Amino acid sequence: MNRLIRPLYILVPGLVSILVSCGDKQTQQQAPPPPVQVTTYQVQRGEATSYDEYPAAVTPLKMVELRAMASGYVAGIYFEDGQRIKKGQRLYKIDQQQYQASVDQSVAQLRVAEANERRAQREAERYTALDKQEAIAKQVLDNALADLETAQMQVRAARAAVDQSRTGLNYSTINAPFAGTIGISQVRLGALVTQNQTLLNTLSTDNPMAVDFEVNQKEIVRFTALLQQGNGQDSTFTLALPDGSLYPHPGKIDLIDRAVNPQTGTIKVRLIFPNPGDLLKVGMTVNVRVKSTGSGASLLIPNKAVMEQMGEFFVYVVQGDSVRQQLVQLGNVVGDQIVVREGISENTPIVTEGIQKLRNGSKIQATPGSR
Repeated sequence: MNRLIRPLYILVPGLVSILVSCGDKQTQQQAPPPPVQVTTYQVQRGEATSYDEYPAAVTPLKMVELRAMASGYVAGIYFEDGQRIKKGQRLYKIDQQQYQASVDQSVAQLRVAEANERRAQREAERYTALDKQEAIAKQVLDNALADLETAQMQVRAARAAVDQSRTGLNYSTINAPFAGTIGISQVRLGALVTQNQTLLNTLSTDNPMAVDFEVNQKEIVRFTALLQQGNGQDSTFTLALPDGSLYPHPGKIDLIDRAVNPQTGTIKVRLIFPNPGDLLKVGMTVNVRVKSTGSGASLLIPNKAVMEQMGEFFVYVVQGDSVRQQLVQLGNVVGDQIVVREGISENTPIVTEGIQKLRNGSKIQATPGSR
């Protein structure tokens, strides 16, 4: 019997040692974690100026394609490519020899017709006097008057031919219809051009410039109100250039198109921008920035303070030495901040840095900071 009891005395001390060891490990695992180091920020009210952006294109207020109105060889080019042009300035000249010859010929034909008219006029006057004396047959006078009428019609036709030939001569010189900037010439000296076909160049105005963009038909009321109020020459309409920089001059609304596009449900709006530095170019793609009607004093928090879970947004609100998750309703983004519509109030402390280590109820060690 003693042999059976002895192993029990040997096993009991070992079992006690194992139980004590497990108890120490469980005590270590249940020890609270150290507080999380975080940076906090007090919610403040500020000017929440936001903008709605629309893709747009720069277009000139006036633009014309200069085409050859006469056929022949280019005899003169009187500008430099890309030059600013004055209204009426001579741009191109097409060889005028054949057009000048046509004018000279038509003028000579006019002189012949005028001479025939004078002869017919004298005969008609002479026969009219003789007819009063009943010295000639009536038929002779009628023929003389008919010849006079024919001569007069020939004069009118000859004058029309002169006008037409002079028009052709005038068309051989192309002048600027308005002031603007001319593009790169599509022809060179000596090139053969064809009437009404050959494109010579393009001329467009450059200051001010128009910017066209399309808005949904639901926004017609908004933009009509802006047009009627005359909002312009302030920060209501600004431009973001292709490189992301802001255009230094504000614009004003000029017009809203007459009809909605039935295929897209949009309507075109045109803005006018000054262009003193020639920074806006025809065809440039830009973004129109329209100041939101909801701009004003609002609660603002840093973007980095916001967390998202399953489509809901929340922040960590500081409560003493711990934090609590708080759902918020957000508005427009304003730079590195975002508008809070509901969920927190002004001067509420929230966590801005160290968020990734937090969960609801976490203990913290807070350091106040800026946004």
